[in-house]
Amino acid sequence: MEVLRPQLIKIGGRVYRKNPIQEQTYQHEEEDDDYYQGLMECAEEPCETYEVVQTPQGFRCTVKAPSLLYKHIVGKRGDTRKKLEVETKTSISIPKPGQEGEIVITGQHRSGVISARTRIDVLLLTFRRKQPFTHFLAFFLNEAEVQERFLKFQEEVLEKCSMDHGVDSSIFQNPKKLHLTIGMLVLLSEQEIQQTCEMLQQCKEEFIDDISGGKPLEVEMAGIEYMNDDPGMVDVLYAKVHMKDGSNRLQELVDRVLERFQASGLIVKEWNSVKLHATVMNTLFRKDPNAEGRYNLYTADGKYIFKERESFDGRNILKLFENFYFGTLKLNSIHISQRFTVDSFGNYASCGQIDFS
Repeated sequence: MEVLRPQLIKIGGRVYRKNPIQEQTYQHEEEDDDYYQGLMECAEEPCETYEVVQTPQGFRCTVKAPSLLYKHIVGKRGDTRKKLEVETKTSISIPKPGQEGEIVITGQHRSGVISARTRIDVLLLTFRRKQPFTHFLAFFLNEAEVQERFLKFQEEVLEKCSMDHGVDSSIFQNPKKLHLTIGMLVLLSEQEIQQTCEMLQQCKEEFIDDISGGKPLEVEMAGIEYMNDDPGMVDVLYAKVHMKDGSNRLQELVDRVLERFQASGLIVKEWNSVKLHATVMNTLFRKDPNAEGRYNLYTADGKYIFKERESFDGRNILKLFENFYFGTLKLNSIHISQRFTVDSFGNYASCGQIDFS
């Protein structure tokens, strides 16, 4: 991260800077004191959009947060909370670990309560971004015809290209888990899963039904492409997915879903558009069949993970199978899928879904 281009955090309609130097030195939870100092440099200007209630004792504001993040507000030996309380002249009540509830901020001065709320939001958002993704929005692409064609693709690739560097059976996707990802989610409580279900239902009512016409979207899965810029050193090879009628309706639909979830804060904004792709080969599978693309960057306590990969030479595969046809599908549901789970059909377990028809 460049010093002159620090990460920006958007909270309540305002944008705050994060101190990149302090963040880079963060390694363990024991360093919460120093990390807190760095974060608070970006929260000096309070946000006035919070709901603050006047009480006989002063002012009060509440913050909803999953219990998993409480420890980052408390800090080691309670030091983070103490610093917040001293610097903002407030009292902060946090539910006990494992108990869901609200963080309650009280104080004599409204400005102090707002300042504490802003700082807590910065801490929550920062540590939420360090949590590993738990769920994702996706279409399932595992219809019988497509699974059969995928296995045919795997068989022919191994037959014709197994002598190419890095190509072996371990890097192919599980055909039962073929899917089209719309966006990745960090859902840390049942309430957040329910919120996601409600948001997806709102999308259906407000624009998905209009785009789909209340019918499944007929798509073709055909042709292959690679993610990086060197076909001789490939880590991810994917099948392309497009509307059978040549329209842009699928792209429009997923982009609007992404935009809505980004606006709500449920998905962190990284891209303005969804890249329509179905992963068929991934070098992360070589050591871990359950690995999922690039989405294993942090452990639950915020430690960065580096996954070493052995790339494969995809030049012959791209030449021989450039237009390989995987089949036609009818996309009728968007699922909230849970990572590292398997349902009775061998696919990712779904926590909720909407249907087009």
